[in-house]
Amino acid sequence: MPELAPRQHSLHSLYTRLALGLVLLVTLLGGLYLLITLQAGRLYLQELNQQLNRTLAANLIAENRLQVQDGRFDPGALEPIFHTYMIINPSIEVYLLDDQGRILAFSAPPGKVKRKRIDLAPIRTFLQGGGRTPIVGDDPRHLSAREVFSAAPVGAPAHPEGYLYVVLAGEQRNSIAAMLQQSYVLRLALYILGGAALAGVIGALWLLRRLTRRLQRLDRAMTAFEAADFARLPPLQQIDTGSRDELGRLGRTFTRMAERMTAQVGALTQTDALRRELVANVSHDLRTPIASLQGYLETLLMKADTLSAEEHRQYLQIALRHSQRLGTLVAELFELAKLDSGHAELHREAFAPGELVQDVALKYRLAASEQGVRIDTDIPPDLPFVNADIGLIERVLENLLDNAIRHTPEGGRVAVTLTVEDGQVWVRVADTGCGIPAEELAHVFDRFYQVKKSQGEAGSGIGLGLAIAKRILDLHASPIAVDSTPQTGTCFDFCLPASA
Repeated sequence: MPELAPRQHSLHSLYTRLALGLVLLVTLLGGLYLLITLQAGRLYLQELNQQLNRTLAANLIAENRLQVQDGRFDPGALEPIFHTYMIINPSIEVYLLDDQGRILAFSAPPGKVKRKRIDLAPIRTFLQGGGRTPIVGDDPRHLSAREVFSAAPVGAPAHPEGYLYVVLAGEQRNSIAAMLQQSYVLRLALYILGGAALAGVIGALWLLRRLTRRLQRLDRAMTAFEAADFARLPPLQQIDTGSRDELGRLGRTFTRMAERMTAQVGALTQTDALRRELVANVSHDLRTPIASLQGYLETLLMKADTLSAEEHRQYLQIALRHSQRLGTLVAELFELAKLDSGHAELHREAFAPGELVQDVALKYRLAASEQGVRIDTDIPPDLPFVNADIGLIERVLENLLDNAIRHTPEGGRVAVTLTVEDGQVWVRVADTGCGIPAEELAHVFDRFYQVKKSQGEAGSGIGLGLAIAKRILDLHASPIAVDSTPQTGTCFDFCLPASA
């Protein structure tokens, strides 16, 4: 079968949605990881910066001998200190606070300082050595920002006159953009992270492609199966049925389902064809006797005063025959429908097949003798009993004998022979009639099928007798065989299990 054409990917396909979900997930996780990494890096740098510069404020006081004179700081000593450290390290900002946290002097340019007072609680925590680093305090240049710092008391440590407060981060804040711009290592790590994420996405997309390829093939096969109205199997070689995973099991299940549905659709199609044929045949076979019956009855009504008693009797006999034929047809139709429905029940019992054959042959000898046909029976004396439904087997013998008599010309012979072989009682009904052509042997058990006579005329039956006989023997799990030679005769063979 030709390979199915690949379908275009759409936003509604499973692969596309999985791919988009994967890319979105990797992007979110990558961004979250980047933010966490940068935040952790910033906190680590703050902690490291504060630990390395923990004594910076104390060293500034010691080296510059910052003193308090008459309860006031010496402005002359502050200016060279602030100026010097602004030149040496522009990233730090030095502030002089009084004992209440008010800013007395600072190293920042005029107009940059937004606060007038600094919270002393973080400073006291820093000086006491408690708390976990980094310890952040107020940033005077911003009303809400907080930065790491170094601090030292001015004057006696027990009762300081003020504090030297050194902001270590300065105005250049540790934002993500600034960190990426200033750090080659961070940029390199970001590149590596992005490359790893891209490689992971590509690998995951390739893996998803391989995993969903089999599902896409199964989808195409199911679509093709649906397009064929479930009457033709899809190209099953495109479906993975050998794997042990869920997709392999799904492929095997679909294959079995498709085969079963195809068989059922075929059976339904055949049943529908048989139904149509049945309706056509029943309509034809009912129309003829009904029309004849109606015609003769109308004739009797119209010419009742002009017909003689003999003609009157003749018309009634013809109408009666058509009525009997119509009743036989209806009865056989009901019988065949019951057998085909699967609701027919077998009432098996042990009985002597020879006695049954003698009774049925005796029933048909009078009708056969009127046609000049002889009925012979060959029954062994030690024949065992058989186990079957005696009523249904009697019906089989009646149908076979009736069929044989109707197709046997005057002077012919019908023989019923019983034999025993391998625990089975074989029954053969043979005639010396016109025979059945080889091309018609396969259809003799079809309903409404009538074998054409040598003169080209249809038989007198309605074509249900052999169909009923076969259905009955099918219920007994006993096959029936037919063998025929044109202008020589026909024989039917079936067997019944011998009773224990």
